[in-house]
Amino acid sequence: MKKILGIALLLTLTMAAKSQVKIGFEVSFKEPQAHYAEVEMNMSGIAAKDFVDLKMPVWTPGSYLVREFAKNVESFTATANGKPVKVQKVTKNTWRVYNAKAAAIKVNYRVYAFEISVRTAFIDESHAFLSSAGIFMYPAGMLKNPSTVKIIPFGKWDKVNTGLEPVAGKQFTYYASDFDVLFDSPIEVGNQDVFEFDAAGVKHIVAMYGGGNYDKERLKVDMAKIVEQSTAIFGDNPNKHYTFIVHNYAQGGGGLEHLNSTVLGASRNAYGTERGYKGFLSLVAHEYFHLWNVKRMRPIALGPFDYDNENYTTNLWTSEGITSYYENKLLVRAGATNSTAFLNDLVGALGTVINTPGAKVQSAAASSFDAWIIGYRPNENSKNNSISYYSKGEIIGLLMDLEIANATKGAKSLDDVMKAMYLQGNAQKRGYTDAEFKAMVEKISGINFTKFWAKYIDGTDDIDFEKYFAYAGIDASKELASPNKPYTGASLKVERNVTVSGIARNSPAWVQGLNVNDEILAIDGTSIADEMRGLRITPALSLDALPTIAKKQLGDTVEVTVQRDGLEKKISLTLKESPNVRIKASYNENATPQQLAVRKRWMGI
Repeated sequence: MKKILGIALLLTLTMAAKSQVKIGFEVSFKEPQAHYAEVEMNMSGIAAKDFVDLKMPVWTPGSYLVREFAKNVESFTATANGKPVKVQKVTKNTWRVYNAKAAAIKVNYRVYAFEISVRTAFIDESHAFLSSAGIFMYPAGMLKNPSTVKIIPFGKWDKVNTGLEPVAGKQFTYYASDFDVLFDSPIEVGNQDVFEFDAAGVKHIVAMYGGGNYDKERLKVDMAKIVEQSTAIFGDNPNKHYTFIVHNYAQGGGGLEHLNSTVLGASRNAYGTERGYKGFLSLVAHEYFHLWNVKRMRPIALGPFDYDNENYTTNLWTSEGITSYYENKLLVRAGATNSTAFLNDLVGALGTVINTPGAKVQSAAASSFDAWIIGYRPNENSKNNSISYYSKGEIIGLLMDLEIANATKGAKSLDDVMKAMYLQGNAQKRGYTDAEFKAMVEKISGINFTKFWAKYIDGTDDIDFEKYFAYAGIDASKELASPNKPYTGASLKVERNVTVSGIARNSPAWVQGLNVNDEILAIDGTSIADEMRGLRITPALSLDALPTIAKKQLGDTVEVTVQRDGLEKKISLTLKESPNVRIKASYNENATPQQLAVRKRWMGI
């Protein structure tokens, strides 16, 4: 008993010592036009030690790539008791401060921020976006310690938006209960347009940077519907408040989820078109669904985070792919799209997977695991040797949903699995394993999913979409997308000259040795200048579109003259039919009562 009491006392003293360490940051902007943030970090209550190691994360959760944020840090200095102390960089992302047992230190450093994306910091004279994992450092071994952040806006900037909790009585000062929360809380500073709406009992703040032709009142209504539909699936909304930080650019896209906020990239003048507006709502739906799927219900490998290294998991098809699938479900339930568009969007996603050669090479589980080395670093051959866990996961979600609804005669769906996994994670206070997710799918559906997992998650089998669509009374089939038309399998890039930008696996260009970066000089002796005359230039331009090739028949041979490494080369391609397919699907008006029950449960309308 004495031993137990001694251990308990030691733990209590250790926790007390940790709680006595106070950490505060102050961020200012002396040269925003040069893209710099000035960071001051103050620590007090430090245990008597010879040095303190300060570390910067190498990646940010939600974006599975080591980005080496430390590369943007400069002018790192430290003082203790008001006097400069020795600083040494001991690893790529670790600065050692020799505080000579001083209980308090002050550290100053600058961060260069000039990369536009939802996951990286960006600062200029108009605003500052602080992606926290690339701005703030943490003391080694103290990830669980709380901290405060004070923002000093530049010049006439007058707004700060973040998911962090404000400190009462202190303007632009915020509190993070630990560093996981801090790194999961981006900060927008400037003169952004801010509006609010309430939904699911939660206050939602929208901070719009960059202007745009958006209609605030329309957005309030439609975004609220998405919030309500998302919350209805899980039964509760875990936030007191939620912040949307929206960056509007000439051409923008992408999103990154956070604990009680998100960062969205959008095109400022696209809100006025049906396609652009729906695209923005899809992004809202995707990132908001992450509030549960990933931020609370997440693979066990993704928490607690290791900020020094890659965090490998085979479950990003669940985290991201199923979330992509729910974009469409939430939009149709919110009334932002109709049942026909809902089906067409799913058919389009299905076609993307089927027509990607890499889908026969890489499984969904492998795509997830290799996100760190392939997913965020695509090259000219990526479509041939890999498949996006977003794309494949979306189709897995579709098939799984229909299988569950059919097995239960419309009584259950993937909604029930997601809610049950969320509640289970809350109870266990940890992430889930692949086996646990599979077990829950089997529990809800009442059937075995071992073959399903082997085919579609761990394997690369052809997708039997006709069978699954039939469960919901949907007639589906496939046909060749370009029957009887010559196909080379080479895509083109048109800039100062015309070069090959991609080669499809097993295509004539692949088999007969046309290379990416080959400069096209002539086709059957006709100069590329003549071939391109009057041709519409698009990002999807292919070699097949050149007039000389388009006029040929299947089985014909075409001579392509290229320049490779400064040398001229002639390559003969034997033209064949493209293997790409088009999926057709429609609702059967004579669906059986069970098919209609499955359809209703699946769509939720």
